[in-house]
Amino acid sequence: MRQIVLDTETTGLEPSQGHRIIEIGCVELINRKLTGRHYHQYIKPEREIDEGAIEVHGITNEFLADKPVFKDIADEFMEFVDGAELVIHNAPFDVGFLNHEFNLLGRGSTVINDRCSILDTLALARNKHPGQKNNLDALCKRYGADNSARDLHGALLDAEILADVYLLMTGGQTNLALGGAGSSSGMDDGGEELVRVSADRKPLPIIRASAEEMALHEKKLAEIDKASGGECLWLKQS
Repeated sequence: MRQIVLDTETTGLEPSQGHRIIEIGCVELINRKLTGRHYHQYIKPEREIDEGAIEVHGITNEFLADKPVFKDIADEFMEFVDGAELVIHNAPFDVGFLNHEFNLLGRGSTVINDRCSILDTLALARNKHPGQKNNLDALCKRYGADNSARDLHGALLDAEILADVYLLMTGGQTNLALGGAGSSSGMDDGGEELVRVSADRKPLPIIRASAEEMALHEKKLAEIDKASGGECLWLKQS
């Protein structure tokens, strides 16, 4: 299963008012593992950025002056996300802006929905934690994800943080330490920092019991069964 965790930054809140995308950040998951592949692009919006938006993400008009416009990166972006499930926090916002950008290019008003499936982590969080704060910072605190570098919003950084939160929120155990201070369920108890496993790691070896070991195992089970009056659960389940 290929998923793309995606975030955008924009000039304002409403594409219907002419606001545009100024940054896209994506990270790739395959079978719930981070692959290390990502897509990141700043975009010149061909309009001024609202002061309120600058206070949120810190991206200025001057910084974007030499960046490509959306039509110059549209094909590259679509090639990266095409056919994937997009994992987005408050998906209607980002999907609405992306579809608006493609609509301005004359490619239709539902391009993203036609080419990708959408998973909204805000809706998922609200279902799991009704009546609680479910913004990204609140979820980081709840699941123990590291957001210490998030002084301002940024599309790629927020996508990376959201990937950690999504895996914690939908998975469970994130650390294989057994007992002691290093053990954690990875759920609402604060959890451990997400342990990333390399996608190209060698498979773990399978060590099978020898015939002698199996004989000793069967002997021990027989002894347990006799001592318990035929109540050896292992034998009942086999």
